[in-house]
This record gives sequence, C-alpha cells and structure tokens, in this order.
Amino acid sequence: MTTETETEQAGTTLRQKIVLAAARLLEEGGLDAVSTRAVAARAGVPTPSIFRIFGDKEGLLEEVAEHGFRRYLDVKAELLTGDDPVQALRDAWDLHIRFGLEHPAYYSLVYGQVRPGHIPQAGRRAAAGLRHMITRVAAAGRLRMSVERATEVMHSAGVGTILTLMSRPEGVCDPRTADTAREMVIATLTLPPAESGDGDAAAPRAAVVSSAMALLAALGQEGSVALSPAELSLLREWLNRLADAGDAGDVDG
Repeated sequence: MTTETETEQAGTTLRQKIVLAAARLLEEGGLDAVSTRAVAARAGVPTPSIFRIFGDKEGLLEEVAEHGFRRYLDVKAELLTGDDPVQALRDAWDLHIRFGLEHPAYYSLVYGQVRPGHIPQAGRRAAAGLRHMITRVAAAGRLRMSVERATEVMHSAGVGTILTLMSRPEGVCDPRTADTAREMVIATLTLPPAESGDGDAAAPRAAVVSSAMALLAALGQEGSVALSPAELSLLREWLNRLADAGDAGDVDG
C-alpha cells in the first residue's frame, strides 16, 4: 500500500527527498531509527549529502519537524477566521491534542526532546499561532491575565496533557482527561461574555484585567497610537503588570 510520504517523493528535490526519507523512518521506528546513515540509505544518497545540505543531524530534524507539523499549523491558522475567539481556543486545544496522539513521533520530536533554551522552529510557529489566538481573546475583553502568561499557561497545559496521555499503555488513554483539562484551562484564562450576566465578568478585578488586555491588543495594530517606542514599551509593561497582579490590592495600590 502506498503511503502519503511515498506519494510525496515523486518529483521532489534532493533536499525534500532526504526529508521525506527521514520522516518515513521516524514514522516507522521513532527518533532512534533516524540516523544519518539510515536516512542516506533510505533516500539513496551518499551520507555526506545530508551534512552538505542540512549542516548536521539537528538541521535535518528541524526540517522533518516542519514537514510533520505543516498540515496541523495550516488547520490551526484556519481557526482564526471564527467569530468567537474563546471557542477558537477550545478548537485549537482539541486540534492540538488530536495531532499529538495521532502523530506521536512528530510530536515527541518537537516537544519531547527538551534542551534548555531551544525550541524547534515548528514549536515556535505553533506558539506564535497560539499567542495570536489569545490576543484575539484579549481584544474581545475576555482575558483574565496578560497575553504572555495566558499563552504560557495554555501551551504548558496542552503539552503536558499530551505527553501524559502518550505515556499511558495502549487502550488505557481516556479522552475525557483532555476535555477536563481543556475546560479547566479555558475557565482559568477567560471571562464569560459581558452579556451573559455572570457577576464575575463585572467584578472590579476582572474589569481592570480585561480592559488592560483589550487596550494592549489594540496597541498591536499599526498606527493605533501616537507614542514613541520608549513610551509604548513602558505602557505595555504597565498593562501587563496590571493584568498579572496577584490581587485587586496590587492594582488599586
């Protein structure tokens, strides 16, 4: 049976041919199977070609991760077109969980090989997309904390949930775990719509945070304010501090 990876190999460049060969090995045997010698043999090229084109094995793995994450990131970008930014966060969480569980080899390549200070390009793109989505929540006045902190919280929770589920024995994984974690994260990060009549949305602390983050999101629009770069930087710092203050006393003081 012809696989998607094999189909893509038709009419590719040498660089793409090597990436696809490495991707196939990763899918079949995990990261341990992706040695430069094995990749070269699968691609039908001399081993030095890999180092000439990618610099080293890490350079090759970066492009393999990009290959594996491409469709996931494209679908995630489509979620930005929806009218409800909070629902888009839910959809993004579900997409993230589904991708991680369906493609554990690619997911582990990006998030399972921890090196302090290093995030693969695919992971940086995924985080940037999440930050964009959370900025939309802020612009709608429905974020409980700064965009930066909310992005970190949701990213950490999502990765942790997937790695936990991936570690479970086959047949033991309970999808309700991810659903419960999703709703806990959404409740922690977001406010209900103002028209819902929920008292929490009108609480003084929530009002300060949502207003600060809505203003911060507006500042990201080109030509939105007539401030110098230094003034804009200071205002952003103040707004983030307001959003992440520990309690109302930190704001009022």
